[in-house]
Amino acid sequence: MQSDLHGHRRARTSILLATAALAGAMLWWRRHPSACPYSQRFWLAPPHPLITRARLREILQPRPGERILEIGPGTGYYTLPLAEWIGRDGRLDILDIQQQMLDDTMHRARELELENVTPARADAQRLPYPDETFDAIVLVTALGEVPDQDAVWREMARVLKPGGRAALG
Repeated sequence: MQSDLHGHRRARTSILLATAALAGAMLWWRRHPSACPYSQRFWLAPPHPLITRARLREILQPRPGERILEIGPGTGYYTLPLAEWIGRDGRLDILDIQQQMLDDTMHRARELELENVTPARADAQRLPYPDETFDAIVLVTALGEVPDQDAVWREMARVLKPGGRAALG
C-alpha cells in the first residue's frame, strides 16, 4: 500500500514538473518569437481543425482574378487551395523569412501546375510591396512568430487596398 502511495506521488511530481517545463518553454517562446524551423515543418502538415481550408474560404471569400498575399505560408497548407480559388487570372504572393519554406511550397505548386504563385523572401515587419497592392491578406499561425507584431499590422494595413480583407488566425 505504501509503495503504491509513493508511486502515485512520484507520478504526480513528474506530471507537475513536465507541466511547469512546458509552461516555461511556452512563456520563453512567447517572449522570444521566431519562425518555425524548416526541420520542424512536419508540425505544419496535419489538418488544422480550428482553421480549416473550408473555413478560410468562407471567411476570406476569394474571387477569381484577385491578388492575395499570404504571410508565412509554411509548406503551403493554405497556399495551394488559395491559388486554385483565385484562378489563373489571380495572383497569390507568398512571403516567408525562410527560403526553404518558400522552395517547398513552390515545389508543390509546380507539381499541381499552379502558375499564379509568386514567392518572396522577406520579413513581414517590412513588406516589400507598394501601398494598396492586395485585395486580401492571409496570415494563419504566423503572427506569433514575429517579434514586432505591431509592425506587421501596420504593414498589412499599408499594402491592403481600401475595402480589402484580411483573414488572420
